[in-house]
Amino acid sequence: MRLLLLGGTAFLGRAVATEAVARGHEVTCLARGSAPAPEGVTFVTANRDEPDAFAEVRDEEWDAVVDVARQPGQVRRAVAELTTPHWVFVSTANVYAPAPGLRPVETDPLLEPLAGDVMGSMEDYGPAKVACEQAVREGTAATGGTATLARAGLIGGPGDVSGRLGYWPWRFAHPSGPDVIVPDDPDFPVAVVDVRDLAGWLVDAAEQRLDGAYNVTGEVVALADVLAAAAQAAGADVPMRPVSLATLAELGVAPWMGPRSLPLWIDDPDLREFAALDISRALATGLRLRPLAETLADTLAWEETRESPRAAGLTDEEEQEVRAALRR
Repeated sequence: MRLLLLGGTAFLGRAVATEAVARGHEVTCLARGSAPAPEGVTFVTANRDEPDAFAEVRDEEWDAVVDVARQPGQVRRAVAELTTPHWVFVSTANVYAPAPGLRPVETDPLLEPLAGDVMGSMEDYGPAKVACEQAVREGTAATGGTATLARAGLIGGPGDVSGRLGYWPWRFAHPSGPDVIVPDDPDFPVAVVDVRDLAGWLVDAAEQRLDGAYNVTGEVVALADVLAAAAQAAGADVPMRPVSLATLAELGVAPWMGPRSLPLWIDDPDLREFAALDISRALATGLRLRPLAETLADTLAWEETRESPRAAGLTDEEEQEVRAALRR
């Protein structure tokens, strides 16, 4: 299979390229070149915001194109200029309109698509991805092609610079005190897909030309079980210290991700189930999920080699500040 991957040097794109090459496919990656290309691919340097971005690849015929973009204008140009019978577009669970208490299925209502070509901020992330999906659907319908719309949930695993999953095994391996601060919400539903498992399914989708939308994430696990598995992956014997959500908010500890946060949980009841997708449709096509313990162990090994700052969790100083405030 001749596969064109729009991206391919960072996290998910790199995993897709690596998987496709391992299966013997001929892979071309088109990207800015901000990171080295994976071994075994043909690399084309291009900025997709430039009008001639696809000059080196537009006259080729590709068996499939895989795109991970979030900017609608980039996707519209790609669909208009590239020739392929099948698209694999990596979308997101954020495309769904809020439905408190319900786990999203592929037929649920979506947000209104972003009208413009450029996503100005992360607040527009969901609408921007809806617009990208729309562009892919319309483009393939016009040419008689097919398209996989992969609505991914939280992605974790080695190479995840966000640290959303990696923070927990790393923190248990490197406690800043006699315990580890955790949210007092043990039943919070967590679902995370290993980047390597998602990449494998995306290549499957290209090979099989799966048509339509698919939710793709991991099985739902209670936060308490994720934290216990993270401690086990770290070989840690340090106790957890649950802190109420109200107290965390008072102390300026954010949910989900970002600086001064405790990742994976959300303190908004309306969003409690948003990442816990119904993945039965993807499982029926052969989605394979490795054990969470394996993902956590491999993620911790990568975290120990990290060179960039972690973008989620509490620093040692911040966790110590929380403990001091609790003592007071």
